[in-house]
Amino acid sequence: MNFPTTRLRRLRYNGIIRDLVSETQLTRNDLVMPLFVYPGTNVRNHIKSMPGNYQLSIDLLVEECKKIVDSGVKSILLFGIPETKDEHGHVACTTDGIVQRAIVAIKKEIKDINIIADICNCEYTTHGHCGTIIDNDVHNDLTLETLAKQALTFAQVGADMIAPSDMMDGRVAAIRQILDVNKFEKMPIMSYSAKYASGFYGPFRDAAESAPKFGNRNTYQMNPCNSDEAMREIEQDIYEGADIVMVKPALSYLDVIYRAKHEFNIPVAAYNVSGEFSMIKAAESMNWIDGARVMMEVLTSIKRAGADIILTYHAVDAANLLK
Repeated sequence: MNFPTTRLRRLRYNGIIRDLVSETQLTRNDLVMPLFVYPGTNVRNHIKSMPGNYQLSIDLLVEECKKIVDSGVKSILLFGIPETKDEHGHVACTTDGIVQRAIVAIKKEIKDINIIADICNCEYTTHGHCGTIIDNDVHNDLTLETLAKQALTFAQVGADMIAPSDMMDGRVAAIRQILDVNKFEKMPIMSYSAKYASGFYGPFRDAAESAPKFGNRNTYQMNPCNSDEAMREIEQDIYEGADIVMVKPALSYLDVIYRAKHEFNIPVAAYNVSGEFSMIKAAESMNWIDGARVMMEVLTSIKRAGADIILTYHAVDAANLLK
């Protein structure tokens, strides 16, 4: 660098020029809004640990989706809180399940919306773990059976994308197989390929009522110390038929997002999870930060790291700022 001939600040003095040379462009098309569907009618339960987010009955969920689409966000991710739970998550394996009914209701009212159905058992099991328990641990292969059945029912009622989040070995292959056999070969799979055993999920477990009743999820979610292992997980999911791979959480794993994008020729999603969202909201409520500014900085950092898709509870707020 030959100072003073080279002055990097020249491209920063003018706002239009700053935009002209901006390397990272965050758009509303990048964003996915997670939502929680709850039993009953006219139900709007405020999630205290996630300000501005709610458990919504299907009727109010449909209205919320209309507002989301109006903001410019075209994709949602659905989680369900069922009327009853069981030991294996079978309650989620029927076309009459709460998320399945929500998909039908949304599709009836809104045409221009992309519905992603999260597939896992933690919201549907009495014990709160992500699969069938044998000898105090989640049994991998038995869990694949319920995950595949869930995926099929979501496809049958009109979901646009399937997103397995359980971290069982082989679940992408099991889901791909049951979809293809039943003539849903066009259904894309967005796999939570590198989902870490993180402390950032606390508010979500309040929202989805899915906290484990015993132990933890360390035997199936990933060790936060590992990134090479994440590449193996991603590679395996691609081999089994994943169309999009996801890294979760986002902020503490920007390096993993970067590696995934640069090592694999496939779209990469990143989940800006509940704890990351709630920390910003908490600091904003104390007037410690400019919440909107930090929100956009965080989302831009995730995009800059390589994410093509960002799942975030900030989606609507960010979309409104991006208009």
